[in-house]
Amino acid sequence: MHLTIENILLIGSSLLLISVIAGKTSYKFGVPTLILFLAIGMLAGSDGIGGIDFDDPKMAQFVGVVSLNFILFSGGLDTNWNTVKPVLKEGLVLSTLGVFLTAVSLGTFVWYVSDFTIYESLLLGAIVSSTDAAAVFSILRSKNIALKTNLRPTLELESGSNDPMAYVLTIAFLSLVVNPEQGILMIVPFFLQQMILGGIAGLAFGYASKYVINKIRLDFEGLYPVLVIALMFITFSGTDAIGGNGFLAIYICAVYLGNQDLIHKKTILKMFDGLAWLMQIVLFLTLGLLVFPTEIVPLIGFGLVISLFLIFIARPLAIFLSLSFFKMKNKRRFYISWVGLRGAVPIVFATYPLLAGIEKADMIFNVVFFISVTSILLQGTTLSVVAKWLKVSIPETSKKLNPTDMLLADYPKAGMEEIKIAAGDFAVGKEIVDLHFPSNLLIAMIKRQGKYIIPKGSTVIEPADELLILADDEASIENVRKDLVQGG
Repeated sequence: MHLTIENILLIGSSLLLISVIAGKTSYKFGVPTLILFLAIGMLAGSDGIGGIDFDDPKMAQFVGVVSLNFILFSGGLDTNWNTVKPVLKEGLVLSTLGVFLTAVSLGTFVWYVSDFTIYESLLLGAIVSSTDAAAVFSILRSKNIALKTNLRPTLELESGSNDPMAYVLTIAFLSLVVNPEQGILMIVPFFLQQMILGGIAGLAFGYASKYVINKIRLDFEGLYPVLVIALMFITFSGTDAIGGNGFLAIYICAVYLGNQDLIHKKTILKMFDGLAWLMQIVLFLTLGLLVFPTEIVPLIGFGLVISLFLIFIARPLAIFLSLSFFKMKNKRRFYISWVGLRGAVPIVFATYPLLAGIEKADMIFNVVFFISVTSILLQGTTLSVVAKWLKVSIPETSKKLNPTDMLLADYPKAGMEEIKIAAGDFAVGKEIVDLHFPSNLLIAMIKRQGKYIIPKGSTVIEPADELLILADDEASIENVRKDLVQGG
């Protein structure tokens, strides 16, 4: 079947509907939803029962890059800086040195066991060197795995921040495959340029985005997520235009915004959560359509050897060496190595050799696809079991909601009080977003002239307003009372 203007909406919506329904029941059987999405795409492809003829790596790459923007940005918005800060050093080492060691060790092994050149081998290693943010975020959060001592923020920080390093290595080794005379040292200046400019641009765009979001006055609340989408793409493309790494920039920008006071922040977060899931489905469906199962079958033996080496040797070796600088129990190191999920990101990166037209591009793409599927099936389905086996998970009876989770669960707070604002108080005439309330405290409602209104970030406090304050403890309420009256 050929995609046309007349049937693309019907086909696309049907695949989305099937994916959502299949994903709803998949975990009952221990199958990650991402595999379901890939399988549905493959079944709908030219080798499957759907017969959809899709063989366009350029379009797949475009869909992949757009989808990764949403996935990384959404993951960044959900990242709590207070939980990430204690593990920042570990996360940065894992997302740089860990990725590099994984790429080099796997590339060396591929060069030893195959007829690949050293640069082709390192290119394959680079493509699968990073963990997949979509896979890690969706599986950890959907399975609600509770882990001890900052393990979860470490894993999510690594998966959200290591794609830029893998991208740099992929582009660098691809350039060496095309032009071997360049020399391997060309990676160093390219890496420094991408990372430094990407990091600076991410912070700069984050600061500018916060200013735009809070200062612009839009007539409709629903336009604010649209504004943030525009800012997200400007961050990515603007950073790329100056030679920085766009993936790093949007993640840093999102982490910054997620930890700031923004107007209509809850609306923005909910919108991006839904869009991230949509992009995951679209991305995996598209990549499933691009794959031809008949071409993968002859490579099963080779792909399995590479995949097992990556899972049991290359990834653990890279993790243990990278984390040797930090005091950490070996069982924690082993669990971090086990959550080395490969998903859509390596498959997206594998489209770059296809577009470059190198000799072994098709073989690399199919091997990468097999590695991703193997990783999700083997590691993704056993995260809970391995966590319990290593005793790094929190028992069901001792799981506790953090203040943010409690806030989202119908606001069950320990303290509640009404505070009346007088004419001369500090808060009068100020927007709620400018009051910088602590994250464990909420203005649930405002009583104004006998009427109740639900406050937003842009709501201006007026004299005689009665604020219904919810907090985790009475001390927090007393502190905020002083801030509202005197200013903090």
